[in-house]
Amino acid sequence: MKPTARAALAAGGTALAAALALTGCGQGFDDTTDEDASGELSSSDDPLTILYGASGEAETQALEAALAAWSEESGVEATAVAATNMDQELSQGFASGSPADLFYLAPEALAGYAANGSLRPYGDELSNKDDFYPSLVQNFTVDDEFYCAPKDFSTLALVINTEMWAEAGLTDADLPTTWEQLDAAAEALTTDDRAGLTFGAEYQRVGAFMAQAGGRLVSEDGATAVADSPENLEGLSYVKSHLEDGTFAYAADLGAGWGGEAFGKGLAAMTVEGNWVTGALSADFPDVQYQVVPLPAGPAGPGTLQFTNCWGMAADSPNQQAALDLVEYLTSTEQQLAFSAAFGPMPSIESAADQWRTDNPDLAAFLDGSDHATGVPVNEGVSEVVADMNSQLESLAGTEPEEILATVQSNLEAVVGG
Repeated sequence: MKPTARAALAAGGTALAAALALTGCGQGFDDTTDEDASGELSSSDDPLTILYGASGEAETQALEAALAAWSEESGVEATAVAATNMDQELSQGFASGSPADLFYLAPEALAGYAANGSLRPYGDELSNKDDFYPSLVQNFTVDDEFYCAPKDFSTLALVINTEMWAEAGLTDADLPTTWEQLDAAAEALTTDDRAGLTFGAEYQRVGAFMAQAGGRLVSEDGATAVADSPENLEGLSYVKSHLEDGTFAYAADLGAGWGGEAFGKGLAAMTVEGNWVTGALSADFPDVQYQVVPLPAGPAGPGTLQFTNCWGMAADSPNQQAALDLVEYLTSTEQQLAFSAAFGPMPSIESAADQWRTDNPDLAAFLDGSDHATGVPVNEGVSEVVADMNSQLESLAGTEPEEILATVQSNLEAVVGG
């Protein structure tokens, strides 16, 4: 999982409309596949290629070690290939008819690739399919078909600099559990040299406040655009008010690339980030002492966002049976806990939860968030809408939230429905 979830921003309404039109028409791939007409998984002696996007060297080493262990056990060669541009390299592989057998696949990319026949849906064939968190299964389900195994996940929580907290005269009794308490803490922590709270200028962070107000971009069944709801307006208005009074600040406005960097440099006393922040702080800011607590509840109760990828399987893979076996190995309790220890993600299976909590007692707030987490919408074309929304959120402090939400609603209706 990368530190930021930023996508390329659309350069205005014309560019967005063009992107949506292209998305709606597919991406030029052949809708036919080499899958056996019976629906059986393909099987051969061919080696497997796994295309992945690593968060760092630790993830690369962990994946390569896991593949080597599986290959020794199965007798099938498996090679990891690091992607420099995952979307581009996936598209090129599908178009050429020789994609990687398995690959990291984001929820927002699923619907498009499923629609043009690039993917082999195999979720219901997994022996451990009932062990995955239901919300993660939903992230990778299109038209009631479970496409691919969630490989891990992350949620957002509140990360607090404990030294700054104590210096401001705050104690454990002041740990915020409501927006009102967050207001008070952020005000107490704000100085001329730092903001009380920082996060990225993007839906993938600001959206947590929308969720706490009871909002979402697309209805839970994925059928209706609901961006211009009163709940979303309340969430954005809350963020705007604190950007204006200076107790909240976007990381970029503090001169940092993302919330974790701003927090690590002491430019803010708190940040809203995912559990990948722990590895970044350990590597880049080892002297920063911090505490992780759940995000405060808003008017509608607790809310956070969740992020995940799945192990996508190519429809054109000549050895899908071995690929399925490898996925079951990589998503096993033992292997997911090993990945977590190596580079930080939370296991996507419920059977690993108790051990993960035991191993990571100071990070339990991230796993607690799974009970009330909202995923980024997975409808085909939504990723372009969110990218455009992010460009608008950058100027939230000087823009009426109603204007932003009206534009998002209109764009969503073009790909989802009103």
